[in-house]
Amino acid sequence: MNDSPQNNNPLPGGNNRPNDPPKRPKIAIYWLYIALFAIFIGMQFFHFGGKKTPINWTTLKKEMLQAGDVEKIMVVNQKEADIYIHQDKIKLPKYRKYFKENEEPSAPQFSMNIGSLETFAKQLEDAQADIPEEMRIYPEYEEKKDFFGDMLSWLLPLILILVIWMFVFRRMAGGGGGVGGIFNVGKSRAQIFDKEKISVKIDFKDVAGLEEAKVEVKEIVDFLKNPKKYTNLGGKIPKGALLVGPPGTGKTLLAKAVAGEANVPFFSLSGSDFVEMFVGVGASRVRDLFKQAKEKAPCIIFIDEIDAIGRARGKNPNFGANDERENTLNQLLTEMDGFGTNVGIIILAATNRADILDKALLRAGRFDRQIHVELPDLNERKEIFQVHLRPLKLDAGLDTEFLSKQTPGFSGADIANVCNEAALIAARKNKHTVEKQDFLDAVDRIVGGLERKNKIITSQEKRTIAYHEAGHATVSWMLEHASPLLKVTIIPRGRALGAAWYQPEERQITTVEQLFDEMCATLGGRASEDITFHTISTGALNDLERVTKQAYAMVSYYGMGQQLGNMSFYDSSGQSEYAFTKPYSDKTSEAIDKEAFDLVNRAYQRAKDILVKYEDGLKQLAELLLEKEVIFGEDLEKIFGERPFKKETEKKEPDDQNSHVNLIRTNGKMEMYLLY
Repeated sequence: MNDSPQNNNPLPGGNNRPNDPPKRPKIAIYWLYIALFAIFIGMQFFHFGGKKTPINWTTLKKEMLQAGDVEKIMVVNQKEADIYIHQDKIKLPKYRKYFKENEEPSAPQFSMNIGSLETFAKQLEDAQADIPEEMRIYPEYEEKKDFFGDMLSWLLPLILILVIWMFVFRRMAGGGGGVGGIFNVGKSRAQIFDKEKISVKIDFKDVAGLEEAKVEVKEIVDFLKNPKKYTNLGGKIPKGALLVGPPGTGKTLLAKAVAGEANVPFFSLSGSDFVEMFVGVGASRVRDLFKQAKEKAPCIIFIDEIDAIGRARGKNPNFGANDERENTLNQLLTEMDGFGTNVGIIILAATNRADILDKALLRAGRFDRQIHVELPDLNERKEIFQVHLRPLKLDAGLDTEFLSKQTPGFSGADIANVCNEAALIAARKNKHTVEKQDFLDAVDRIVGGLERKNKIITSQEKRTIAYHEAGHATVSWMLEHASPLLKVTIIPRGRALGAAWYQPEERQITTVEQLFDEMCATLGGRASEDITFHTISTGALNDLERVTKQAYAMVSYYGMGQQLGNMSFYDSSGQSEYAFTKPYSDKTSEAIDKEAFDLVNRAYQRAKDILVKYEDGLKQLAELLLEKEVIFGEDLEKIFGERPFKKETEKKEPDDQNSHVNLIRTNGKMEMYLLY
């Protein structure tokens, strides 16, 4: 996020330099074509040889012919008769009324449509029957060629076809501008950021957290600024760096900071920009991209979501492979490190799925280093909160460290969403500042969904939900390795009818005992229904799904099965996604099913044994939940006593007894057991 004063520019991209001369508005060439075409059409309707006043037959007969004022009559193209008046007669008052004052009419002065040529000749003869023969006017005939009209008759269809052709093919080319849009389909769509066009105002100071990742990319920026510092020792600039991490952790933001700090041309595009419906377009765009980059070297190319074209190539070209995508990837591999050399071009890329990328793309010489951008820890979340809290009107005394402890496992994008949701919640309540409770409600809103207090639930369903959630809380309270309880509610949120928030311990590896205790706590809800009501419901769907996946992972991935032992069928390359067969026999598959089945059954029986032992406490907890609808960790402590296996990280501070948030003291990811 960029909150520096430099970013308050009215123009998109922050490209507003006050010392630049004012830019002249560009006139599109299309307006010139339209003006010429309008002039051409106008010539068909306006006569530039003079003004002719239209008259009828009565006026011609009574006022002109019988008075002897007509000099001659010219029939043009057998359609129109032009009447010429003697020059000494045109100044008479009866003619001046047809013209403006001081206007000198040019010949012919009048005109009329004759209709049929034979009828006109007969009427003209009858009109002059009383006139002496020597004074009679006989019409003259003239054929005039309409060059503009004839030209327009065959030129207009061609123009219309050309306009339709340009419109259709520009659409097919993706709306590309410039002359010959259809021919630019193979051009790169990268957006260029440099001093002359668009400057990026984000720097490393605007990127909160990510200290380890910033150290590595700063070295690339420093190499571009001071290359002799490294070349004097024989070092070479890295050709590429791959930013890897979960969504929302700031990979693209870090690339923007590199663009702002490096002070070199920066090409930005996404992996999908290479994909097109035409064959060979992707490879052509890769070539054009590197051609432009070579002209502006030293420079940086940033490809966001590179897995769109960098996915591992299929071994079978007839199935599971995309020739067009693979051709694009092959061209990218060649341009990055092929027979030719690209001096001064650094490739930055970002992806959430590094495991599915082609091995040839990840080798040294192409992407020399992988920079892992992980979820922020406690201190990094505090820094991110400080960035996103700047535009908010906060309540006095709001502690950012307090907020950072309430959001374990949140990414930078999640934290930005929490701040925004808190502001919306405060505005919904007509508050003037954003308070601590608004942030707590925002966290619950994002993790569990919006509360649905008006959802119609029968009393028996509500009782079942209460005992289900109380079962989760009781079993987790009595197990050493189960996650500590934060909050339990039977108020529906989103699609869930009830939810329990648990805070897992921060750890890098997990033992069999820890996984088994988590499975027991997850099955506590179903076990509670079975013991209390001697029946089960569909509310444990989410619990059963999690337990089943975890049991199969323990047996087939982590080698924790008693019969299979130290065997793992996990494929880190991702190639097994397209395989027809499993990497083990049918007999092994049966053994995996049996061990996973036994593991789930043992966990379920253990959960039932715990609930039977503490059945009185279970009932008290469920009834309290029916009464309050929301309970916290201190409520369990009043019923069951202090947790037998309580760790130092779970100790609460006595300064806030009205909120559950003081129970959150670890950096693991927040978990929920949902009742559907």
